[in-house]
Amino acid sequence: MPKAAKATASESVELDGFEAHYEKFDGGYTAAFERYTADVDPAEFFRGLPDDRCQCPHWGYVLSGRIIFRYADREETYEAGDAYYAPPGHTPVMFAGSELVEFSPTDAHDETTEVIVENMRATGLVP
Repeated sequence: MPKAAKATASESVELDGFEAHYEKFDGGYTAAFERYTADVDPAEFFRGLPDDRCQCPHWGYVLSGRIIFRYADREETYEAGDAYYAPPGHTPVMFAGSELVEFSPTDAHDETTEVIVENMRATGLVP
């Protein structure tokens, strides 16, 4: 059975306030190990997706800190020790000191990430 770990993940991203390590599994799922050192509300970077919200479902576990998922009709907050499912149609809000492990369908994750990166490029946050 395949496995993933933060230290051995095949892809890594480091930005101001955010660190992530990703491993893509055969069968179409991605494991993400994410850490936040700043409060982050990336809603503006989902522009261009349907309803300007993430359309990728995520299953995760909060190791420390908290995460909020905002939907058109509600907010859901998860804190250290909580497992969660975030269906399509959300925008996340993360907080400094938070760490989480998340699993997502690779195709939907990659499609969403492409839009986020393009929006970040347009604002000059990434080259």
